[in-house]
Amino acid sequence: MKTVLYPGSFDPFTNGHLDLVIRAGLLFDRVIVAVAVNSEKSPMFTLEERKELIQKCCSNLPHVSVVLFRGLLVDAIVEYKADAVLRGLRAFSDFEYELQMALMNRSLRKQCETIFMMPTLKNSFVASRLVKEVASLNGDFRPYVPAVVAEAIDAKLRERRERK
Repeated sequence: MKTVLYPGSFDPFTNGHLDLVIRAGLLFDRVIVAVAVNSEKSPMFTLEERKELIQKCCSNLPHVSVVLFRGLLVDAIVEYKADAVLRGLRAFSDFEYELQMALMNRSLRKQCETIFMMPTLKNSFVASRLVKEVASLNGDFRPYVPAVVAEAIDAKLRERRERK
């Protein structure tokens, strides 16, 4: 059984992320979505909330599981017995960063292979950061995220407004 680990902060989980999960399932027997801590980002959702949202989004995909991880990606690869890492590339600017990460991971663990997938055209510009920005400015972010994520973003924004 071939397993791919798809790491990311997924804050929030977008239609682009879901598209890659679905398409990775055509190439791998198991897809593990690994929700990671990213100290460089200000999350809208907690790790546990992100995990739960992704599980709901992927509930009809029996080959998908969702886990939380902290620390080095190469350690998660060993822990979850993954054969490869999945990363999405939207633009050339993504490639430079992702190439550095892939080479560092391979340097840390020789068997670490990274598979790059491009999004479908309709998801080629969708980024979690942009979704959060559009949502916070009362724009229509719903076309870019699964419905369950849109509901959660709405609830989070209402909660923030009520605290003010």
